[in-house]
Amino acid sequence: MSYQIRYLEEVVSKHIPELPLSMRTLIKRAIEERLMVDPIGLGKPLRYSLKGHRRLRVGEYRVVYRIDVSAQTVVIVAIKHRKDVYE
Repeated sequence: MSYQIRYLEEVVSKHIPELPLSMRTLIKRAIEERLMVDPIGLGKPLRYSLKGHRRLRVGEYRVVYRIDVSAQTVVIVAIKHRKDVYE
């Protein structure tokens, strides 16, 4: 059972271009190999203002996402450095 990946417009226009080139490759691979296969088991649930979201750790960066189980879709909400992502 494979999930579809969808990105918010802000992620495509701002977050991804700001990433170092080496991290883009690692994050892309992590999304394809982990989130498309098992986004529930491989991501950690977030709390407080981000309740309902999950995060995937890729080195010093975090991929924040939501899961729509009925549509088999993972929506990427943010990809940022760990010191900036929760602001």
